[in-house]
Amino acid sequence: MQVFDRVELYHVSAPLPAPFAPSWIPGTIRHKTNFCLVHFVTDEGVEGWSAFPAAGRERAGLGDLLAGLFLGQDVEDIDRLAERIHIMAVGGNFNWWIEPAFWDIKAKIAGLPLYKLLGGTHDRLKLYASAGELRAPEARREEAEARLADGFDTMKVRVHDFDEAVDIAQISDVATYMQGRMKIAVDCNQAFRLTQNGDAPLWSLDRAKRFADAAADVGLAWVEEPLFGEWHEEMAELTAYSRVPIAGGELHFAGYHELARMARMRCYSIFQPDAMWAGGVKQCLEVAKLCRAEGLKFTPHCWSTGFGFIVNAHVHAASGFADEMLYEYPLAPPGWVPEGRDAIFTEPLHHDRGWFNMPSTPGLGVEIDRDKLARYGRCYFSASRREVHWMPEAFAEIG
Repeated sequence: MQVFDRVELYHVSAPLPAPFAPSWIPGTIRHKTNFCLVHFVTDEGVEGWSAFPAAGRERAGLGDLLAGLFLGQDVEDIDRLAERIHIMAVGGNFNWWIEPAFWDIKAKIAGLPLYKLLGGTHDRLKLYASAGELRAPEARREEAEARLADGFDTMKVRVHDFDEAVDIAQISDVATYMQGRMKIAVDCNQAFRLTQNGDAPLWSLDRAKRFADAAADVGLAWVEEPLFGEWHEEMAELTAYSRVPIAGGELHFAGYHELARMARMRCYSIFQPDAMWAGGVKQCLEVAKLCRAEGLKFTPHCWSTGFGFIVNAHVHAASGFADEMLYEYPLAPPGWVPEGRDAIFTEPLHHDRGWFNMPSTPGLGVEIDRDKLARYGRCYFSASRREVHWMPEAFAEIG
């Protein structure tokens, strides 16, 4: 039995090639990709990695929790390790993003890519292009043409205006323009409100119904998260009403049990939990299994870091839905592109004409470029079963 012997935490801040304005955080312009990186090492030297968005110092105190809860534990006992993530949540720390590092190690010990360890057989995933910014109609048409030329046959756009007529005009224009050549979906980003830098619209059920009618009229592939995430009854009513599939479920921190309740209520017709937020790899696969039993669809969300993309790719490849559902590929040039998002990987996670080729190496299948990690990252916590080092001076460099 191998046990966790060491853990390290890094804050990473790598430049993007151009400014990026995420539609779901009004008033925000990103110039860098910022995240917290965790590195576990077993007593036999097997390494596991994962990462989660972090603007700055908000995870400064996480190290002591990780050291106390995980060092010395059996690295392959995922259920026990997940229980300890629950212990962190009781104290107000929701950290499902750590669980994929355990799977990284477990799959490396088995000598298999994670999706194969989980029973998956799909070596390639069919993708949809997922835009991340608001665009004027003409610019949106140009973006759709570019993604079509890249090999994608489906693109998800964003809307986030206070005036519902503007949002309806956006989807109607691009869907009509691309009709017969590309399918269009839309993400409304209403399940959560990130208003720290600017106000955001909050849709009512009536507005969501009107938008769903407009989406159905122009043949959209799906409408994503058109209502606030805790409005389960309203979601179920909207999904029953809508002539276009309603999708969502990415950030439900409670994991399987909340998502299972939502599935049985028919809150969505397509469930999109993200393993980094919504319960980790194991619980997301349990959601996929329930979706199959309930006659619903499943495909993960993955807008976060390069780790978010690859972890959820393994989930999708093992979910049983890879033959029938597209997997998300975040792409918003010139700012949000693989070279920026995956800055500390030895190789960015590129698509292949609208497909993603799953890695063949054991574990998650990504390698850390140590030189780039040294350039862009600061280790602020390191612990072994013998000693602990908290390095507050590293945070002095973090804005």
